[in-house]
Amino acid sequence: MAEGTKTRRLDWMTLLGLLVATGGIVGGLVLEGGAIEDVAQVTAGIIVVGGTLGAVMVNTPGPVFRGAIRRFRQVLFANEVPVKDAVDEIILYANKARKTGLVSLEDDIPSIRDPFLSRALTMAVDGCDLSELRSTMEMHIATEEHHAEAEAKVFEAAGGYAPTIGIIGAVLGLIQVMKHLEDIKEVGHGIAVAFVATVYGVAIANVLFLPAANKMKARIAAETERQEMILEGVVGIVEGLNPKLILSKLEAYYGPAKQGKSKSGGGPQAMAA
Repeated sequence: MAEGTKTRRLDWMTLLGLLVATGGIVGGLVLEGGAIEDVAQVTAGIIVVGGTLGAVMVNTPGPVFRGAIRRFRQVLFANEVPVKDAVDEIILYANKARKTGLVSLEDDIPSIRDPFLSRALTMAVDGCDLSELRSTMEMHIATEEHHAEAEAKVFEAAGGYAPTIGIIGAVLGLIQVMKHLEDIKEVGHGIAVAFVATVYGVAIANVLFLPAANKMKARIAAETERQEMILEGVVGIVEGLNPKLILSKLEAYYGPAKQGKSKSGGGPQAMAA
């Protein structure tokens, strides 16, 4: 049996959050009597974006940087497997193993699309010692989590560098202002323009980079919890536990309310014989 279909949906909370934050900042500027042209400075954007990108590249190993770029999709899209599908599948395998033996699951393994579940069941069917199975899969969980968090920290680093780069941009703008002290009107205008880079740096750090890092960490935590749930289910199958007892263990991770109803209409409980 193949794992439940992954649902890749646009994360509207991310888009709505960016829209609200941008609208609030720009709206506040307009209400204060300013104009969008006051903060629309291409040079300031080049300094902040280019400087931040360069600093992050210096700070981050190449493979981690590339992984972080790919992981940014998790901020825009939620790519999840419905919990009820994962639970239903585990209980189905538990019922089959209880009736026809653990080795009978070997025929199902090629059709499992979840690499973690497939690996765990393969070790179980191959007769791997239970303690070895658990330690191996826990090491896999920990390693994957470590790599994912390293990629999320790339955006945390960007959130730390961007405001400082913005200050550098402001100082560069002030240097240009100092060249024209003879015209006080131009000095005032130049100072206003110079501080746009600071606004860009602080805004991009607190509206995009840092929130993106936190959302990635939330996705990582959810995936880690899902894998831990799968591992407990497979361990229960190997131990020969009653599927109802296995289901009870899985409820400790998500609870019946989060599992929802199964396609048959009875939820995971309907599959526990």
